[in-house]
Amino acid sequence: MGNTPTPHIGAEKGQIAGTVLMPGDPLRAKFIAETFLENAECINTVRNMLGFTGDYQGTQITVFGGGMGMPSVGIYTYELFHFYDVDRIIRIGTAGTLSDKVHLRDVVVGTGASTDSNYASQFGLPGTFAPVADFGLARAAVETGERLGVKTVAGNILSSDIFYNEDERALEKWARMGILAVEMEAAALYMNAARAGKQALCLLTISDAPFRGESLSVEDRQIGFTDMMKIALEIA
Repeated sequence: MGNTPTPHIGAEKGQIAGTVLMPGDPLRAKFIAETFLENAECINTVRNMLGFTGDYQGTQITVFGGGMGMPSVGIYTYELFHFYDVDRIIRIGTAGTLSDKVHLRDVVVGTGASTDSNYASQFGLPGTFAPVADFGLARAAVETGERLGVKTVAGNILSSDIFYNEDERALEKWARMGILAVEMEAAALYMNAARAGKQALCLLTISDAPFRGESLSVEDRQIGFTDMMKIALEIA
């Protein structure tokens, strides 16, 4: 590995900022770096999981792809926390809402992440762990959204291991428990952050509402994503 601490990340120590914004799609990481950051430098191309470090209003920030699902995000967030001294990771992504209280283009602040995953079993806990966001980051996200005029809704989300679920009524069951939206990564991020004593938050732009048959156009997806990015960058 030479000067790189892990087999999955090609950056050298010092090339990754203390705050990392993590979209799932590595090409989205490239877009964010080119659109929002100054003096952005590509610091990872291993497995095409692109990462960039640059400046936003005088603050150094890294944007790093996390891939799809908890196994992928689990690897990258663990290595960033433990091998690159990252202090906080903010996941930024899209999601489908399960709630009548949440609408297209709203930004969901995932204060908790329920899951159907067995990820927590590795910790050998004598009970059920509740993965939660860092309260300071979550509060800052809501306050920033209010200041910027972006509607935010804070609450519990679902991190699912399953995209094509054999149980066609699974999401209905989660909706009855007040779940705001479904995605596939936040619970692993929150558990890794808790174990490392670090900070984590998941911000989600609502791109579709499966129970209502609604979805954003390509143009509205970009507007919604930009609104979420404004919040993430302001609190980073």
